[in-house]
Amino acid sequence: MIWDAIIVGGGAAGLFCAGIAGQRGKKVLVLDHAPVLGEKIRISGGGRCNFTNLNSAPEHFLSLNPHFVKSPLARYSSKDFINLVREYRIPFHEKHRGQLFCDDSAKDVIQMLLAECHKGGVTIQHPVSVTQIIKSQSNWTLETTDGIKQATHLIIATGGLPVPAIGASDFALRIAKQFEIPTTSVRPALVPLAFTSDEFSVFTSLAGISLEASVQAGERNHGYGTYRFDENLLITHKGLSGPAILQASSYWHEGEAIHINWLGKTDFDAIFSEAHQKTVDAALAEVLPQRVAQLLTEQLNLAKRNWAEVSKKDREALRTHLTKAQMKPAGTLGWKKAEVMLGGVDTKALDGKTMMAKQHQNLYFIGECVDVTGHLGGHNFQWAWSSAFVCANSLIN
Repeated sequence: MIWDAIIVGGGAAGLFCAGIAGQRGKKVLVLDHAPVLGEKIRISGGGRCNFTNLNSAPEHFLSLNPHFVKSPLARYSSKDFINLVREYRIPFHEKHRGQLFCDDSAKDVIQMLLAECHKGGVTIQHPVSVTQIIKSQSNWTLETTDGIKQATHLIIATGGLPVPAIGASDFALRIAKQFEIPTTSVRPALVPLAFTSDEFSVFTSLAGISLEASVQAGERNHGYGTYRFDENLLITHKGLSGPAILQASSYWHEGEAIHINWLGKTDFDAIFSEAHQKTVDAALAEVLPQRVAQLLTEQLNLAKRNWAEVSKKDREALRTHLTKAQMKPAGTLGWKKAEVMLGGVDTKALDGKTMMAKQHQNLYFIGECVDVTGHLGGHNFQWAWSSAFVCANSLIN
């Protein structure tokens, strides 16, 4: 049997693409090497799957070709996916800044995707591993642990390298290399940052404390630019985490410092305008956790001094210390702790209206394996839905 499409990868993008194509009359086969489908969906969002974001738009994505996301996002938006979720009567809620989560379980999304595949008569085989891919003049031939499979269209939807414990692999990158499709360098993203013990030792006593802060990372000459995030920051035993740090990690490169404003959006002058008779640490503790306020002021030997007695020079030093702090991470916590992969199949080698490789007819790459990485908060799932949608519809037309 020659299938209309074989999709390698039974995660978010692969299942969604299969369901759409199947319901439009295509004979679709999904192959996945995992014993259980959708494990990354299941563990996402603390088990409740942050399946999209109300505000998903091109500015919430990183790519060396930033315009690439515009067409897929426009053709299949977060509103479109929300409508599908509502059709299945899956209860959900907005948690923070447009982030949408299932009320009950991420398994609701997995079951919805499988139901969509069932509607389209999609065949799903797993665990099945692909050992070789051969391109003939009109078909793709896949040698697998379940025999030979053939199709006119081949879609790679195997995701990226994060969370190897649930079967993440570099399969898509290897296939791209096999067919001489360029890729961009990859690294862990949306991942905590680690520091050397020497640089971070003073902060280890604060492990477990979180606060609102502003964190900026990145340099424009790396291609992804710089970005500042006003979010929660979490101090850990190994370094820094929390949404602000996870977001910044996507822009950070090894050897660079990150820039931290410990006050977040709070104005420095506003804190101390009425603090003449208060000690510096006491005034600061009104807007920061007390132990954080004490440590940051102790570093300049200002903690127990009354604000009125602090010289202009020391006041400016404190302003810089609080609002323009620089810390140089030693690295990230790696693929085990990363939520997504940054980089991947070069978008310049793909058609943004179809996700097809420009050099190879009927070969497609969708989802996380492509050099498109969303910010924290449901944007990466939206990229999976949008890229899968345009791919599936190109099979139909």
